[in-house]
Amino acid sequence: MTEIAPSMLAADLMHLAQDLQDLNKYGIKTLHFDVMDAHFVPNLSFGPDFCKEVHKAFPNFFLDVHLMMDNPEEYLQKFIDSGASSITVHVEVLEDAMDVLGKIKAAGIECGLSLKPGTAVEKMEKYLPCVDRVLVMTVEPGFGGQKLMKDQLSKITWLRQNGFRGHVAVDGGVNMENYADVAACGADVLVMGTAFFKAKDRAEVVRKVKELA
Repeated sequence: MTEIAPSMLAADLMHLAQDLQDLNKYGIKTLHFDVMDAHFVPNLSFGPDFCKEVHKAFPNFFLDVHLMMDNPEEYLQKFIDSGASSITVHVEVLEDAMDVLGKIKAAGIECGLSLKPGTAVEKMEKYLPCVDRVLVMTVEPGFGGQKLMKDQLSKITWLRQNGFRGHVAVDGGVNMENYADVAACGADVLVMGTAFFKAKDRAEVVRKVKELA
């Protein structure tokens, strides 16, 4: 089944509690946290305390934490302790990701690996048996509201053709004009930021994506 994972990067923090209550009503299960360090990507977002407060207030959500950081290994335990349900790190920053992935799995949560548009998907191959999810970036990470790079969708197809049966998430420019094409390639998690939180009818967005199943 295809699901939406609303990106907290695009949420209105002044109305977050009400929005999260509404997401519960819509049947949203997963929240996506883009954690940016202003080094690996040219932006700075939130840290583990934000995730912890969301988890404390809404413990039923699956917290999908995406660490866009040069040094994710130094923050793993903090995000684990914050209530993260899954932690995804970038293949570009680790000479060998096995150790970090193993630490995430040892904590009893899902582990994931992500890649930027300029990174060949084949770089993920040796890790695929070890990860629960792959996050394909379809924009250059750092800012919301960008246009999806359609040439990146072939990476999803490659993952499925090479036997990956875990979750394939897509992050970057996913909207109601392209969501069906993204899902048709094999993605089952659609990270939506601006397209979701700025939608006139969020419930309708959720309904249409669920119909893809």
